[in-house]
Amino acid sequence: MILRSKDVLGLEDLAAEEILGVIDIASRFRAVFDRPVRSVPIMRGRTVVNFFHEPSTRTRISFELAEKRLSADIVNFSTATSSLSKGETLRDTAENLAAMKIDMLVIRHSSSGAARYLANVLACSVINAGDGAHEHPTQGLLDIMTMRQRLGDLRGRKVTIIGDITHSRVARSNIWGLTKLGAEVTVCGPPTMVPSGLDKLGVRVEYDLMRAVADADVLNVLRIQLERHASRSFPSNREYHRMYGISADVVKKLKPEAFIMHPGPMNRDVEIASEVADGPRQVILDQVANGVAVRMALIYLLSGGDPGALAPAAAQA
Repeated sequence: MILRSKDVLGLEDLAAEEILGVIDIASRFRAVFDRPVRSVPIMRGRTVVNFFHEPSTRTRISFELAEKRLSADIVNFSTATSSLSKGETLRDTAENLAAMKIDMLVIRHSSSGAARYLANVLACSVINAGDGAHEHPTQGLLDIMTMRQRLGDLRGRKVTIIGDITHSRVARSNIWGLTKLGAEVTVCGPPTMVPSGLDKLGVRVEYDLMRAVADADVLNVLRIQLERHASRSFPSNREYHRMYGISADVVKKLKPEAFIMHPGPMNRDVEIASEVADGPRQVILDQVANGVAVRMALIYLLSGGDPGALAPAAAQA
């Protein structure tokens, strides 16, 4: 049994062995992508509800593809046309869905803790697809999987996370996962976007971009989440790009083997220059492909799938 809990709510909850176990299974599912028929009948007869309370493209479609490739029955929940718009509580809505005998609920919500709240009241498995500024565990897992494909063991590897740390659930999941695997994590951004106390999580805090990237093996560049800002945290997009944007000049300062990641969606020419986003040092589309495999792995494991029943991964994970 790779996962100890019926739910996946955050990488803070997972042990290093669980993280590596999920990535191993995800690597085996990546082999399915190269087949003429990309689906397997593992989840036939099981029902998954995608409960997205916030806008999403990559995560929502990635979960849907993962579910379809496992042959699950899928229900996509729309908040705008649901009873939530009439004042029904989140718990009542979720309990009504669960009463219809669903097997799994995938939730994206603007409130931190929403996924854990539902996991505590529902018997079915709950997967957190991003809750407020708390965690985004599947993004953290796919980021780690992408790094391991390039670097192998992450112990001692240097990962720099750049951008809007305060409002980023991706940053938190990356920090929890990477530190558990022994990576050395640096966070960098304007002082207005870096919360205090991060050093207690075992990361280095740096406000100078060039110092932060000097010895990095990986740059993980975050989107500026303006929708979560109560007030503007920097003077202008141009000023942010000049101080913290990943431009071609910044890339020239990196180690030759260092590569660049971005969880999307990108603000081109703000946190990352277009020439970098489309250049040879980025692995952004690898992240997207790995996202489907990671979500397949989690759904498979939470549904009681036997890791030993899958063929070993052919590639390093």
